[in-house]
Amino acid sequence: MNEPQGQGEDALDRILQQWAETRPDLDVWSMAMMGRLFRATRLVEQGVVAYLAAEGMERWEFDVLATLRRSGPPYALSPKALAATMMIKPPALTHRVDRLVSRGLVDRELDATNRRRMVISLTQEGFDLVDNAVEGHVLNGERLFSALDRAEQEQLSDLMRKLLLSLGDTPPVP
Repeated sequence: MNEPQGQGEDALDRILQQWAETRPDLDVWSMAMMGRLFRATRLVEQGVVAYLAAEGMERWEFDVLATLRRSGPPYALSPKALAATMMIKPPALTHRVDRLVSRGLVDRELDATNRRRMVISLTQEGFDLVDNAVEGHVLNGERLFSALDRAEQEQLSDLMRKLLLSLGDTPPVP
């Protein structure tokens, strides 16, 4: 396995070397890809979780609040649309919304246009919290990917999109 010039070893290099020594008949390149993807995901997630904790939120809380915020005025969605947009199952959303209601960050109300349907909406406190946090979240993301220049980031994003689509990932249907 050839190492790119000018780069040091990462945690996977030793594992790959061990496989090369004990099973030289295997091409373990796919293991390198999976391992690096898993490790990068964990390390990026740690950086995101640490930032959000400093802002007083858990990752799932930010996900719910940010989904409502980016939905635009009136910053409200049905539970079904909210769950679909977040790519989670509706039962998982119920517990999350209950906790956010108790924190005063969202309201759960009957839809004024259809009294048989509930709507989850941002409170002013929830709007302010997520609106302030999202700016720092973007800066934190820039920091986490700063080892790559913009062209490399775009290339990585394009390659990940191609991989996700090949694996059956599709946009959620609200």
